[in-house]
This record gives sequence, C-alpha cells and structure tokens, in this order.
Amino acid sequence: MRSSESVFTERLIRPKSGFVPIDFSELWRYHELLIFLAWRSMLVRYKQTVIGIAWIVIQPILIMIVFTVIFGKIAKLPSEGIPYPVLTFVALLPWQFFANSLTEASNSVVANANMISKIYFPRLIIPTSMIISEMLNFAISFVVLIGLMFWYSVVLTYTVFFLPLFFLLATAAAVGASLWLAALNVKYRDIKHVVPFLVRIGLLISPVGFLSSVVPEKYQFLYSLNPMVGVIDGFRWCLLGGKVVPNWTGLWISVVIVTILLITGAYYFRKMEKTFADVI
Repeated sequence: MRSSESVFTERLIRPKSGFVPIDFSELWRYHELLIFLAWRSMLVRYKQTVIGIAWIVIQPILIMIVFTVIFGKIAKLPSEGIPYPVLTFVALLPWQFFANSLTEASNSVVANANMISKIYFPRLIIPTSMIISEMLNFAISFVVLIGLMFWYSVVLTYTVFFLPLFFLLATAAAVGASLWLAALNVKYRDIKHVVPFLVRIGLLISPVGFLSSVVPEKYQFLYSLNPMVGVIDGFRWCLLGGKVVPNWTGLWISVVIVTILLITGAYYFRKMEKTFADVI
C-alpha cells in the first residue's frame, strides 16, 4: 500500500506597523461572516421577547406620540403645514438608525472577545455588522412611514430621489462614530456607560421633535456641528416634498463633520485593532 501524507500549510499573521489602509477585498472575502453576524444580532436582540421584531416599529411610534403632544400640541411649534406625526416620524428614521448603531456597535468588539482572541478575521467586520443590522430595522420602519404618509395624504415628489444621498450621509456618520466608540470601549470600558447618555442628549439637541428653523440664527453654526442636523433636515426635505428647506450652509458643515468623523474613526480603529486581542 502507498502511504499518504497530509501537507499542512502554516500561515503566520503579524500585526503591521504604522497605519494600514482598509483592505476592501479582504472584507469581501469575509462577507459571509459579516452577514452572519448581522443576522445573529437581529435574532439575539429580540430573542425571548413577547412581541419580538414589532419593537422596531413600536419604539419610534411611542416617541412620535410623545413629541407630537409636547412640541406640536403643548408648545405649538411650527410645522410648515405638515402633520406633526409625519414631521416627527421622518426625523426619527435617521435618528433611530444612528443612535441604535452607536449603542450596538460601541460594545460589539468587547462582546465578541472570544472570537477575536481565537481566530483571525478583519475586526472591522464586527461593528460594521451591527450597522447592517440596523439597516434592516430602518427598512422596516420606512415601510411604516410610507403608510403614515399615505394616511395623512402627504405626497412624495421628485425630491425623494435625493434620499439615498442623505441615507449615505447617515451611514457614514454612524460608521465613523461607531468605529471611534468601539475602539475606545476596548481600552476604556466606561464608554458603554457614556453612550446611552450621549444618545439621550443627542435626541434632545437634534431636530427630531422640532424644525431647525426654530433655533436662533446666532446659534445656527454651533447647532450645525451636530452631524445629524444636516441628515435629518435632508430627510425631511426629500420626503416632505421640499416643504422643509434645510439650511444649506449647515448641511455642508454636517458633510464636513461626518467626513472628518469617518476618516479619523477608520484611522483610530485600524491603529488600535492590533491590540484588541491583548487588551480584551
């Protein structure tokens, strides 16, 4: 009998020194893992809940009702003739996407410590998978929004074709902020306690329950430093037929802030990821 040998190839992976750019081809090679982690996030989040995935819809609807009563009925803030529930729900879509992405992605690396310490894969996949999971939530909520707009007879116009650009801006903001927080949380576990506080404050200082036009002119520049201001104003302009015109100067400020956030977030995450296995 002829003896046979099994040949094993050993591959040694060493961390590279200096800044290493994102290897998108490598990310694509691990796209199945990316999809698996995103789907697992959806399943785990609503596991053993009574109404399950319905929470995706219930949460923004409850916030919409509260904001409509407080800002629309009690404070009687202007709405440019748009039904206040629609005005609020349109803003809640990008805000919930951004806020939930931060909440889930910021703790994602620490939550997957066992995977990181045992096998190699692009670490960028972990926070990115959380954001993809939130995209699915966004899609479900968007269907509810269309039904709400139909109920209030709010008609879409040509401006809706610009919506993908503002969703891309929202995604870039979510990715940039999430990469910063996910990397920082590995070294400083206080971050997981800080993020919920930031999300609550962000909801109040973002134009979710009101229009940006109510902010005094002298504070508009400072207000526009919040990257979600331009995103939310853009969503309203796209979905409400141009009735709510954003501050275009403020919008470009948001674009610049988001770009800086995305570039620096990617840089810091790539710089720190080589230490994740040791620190975790």
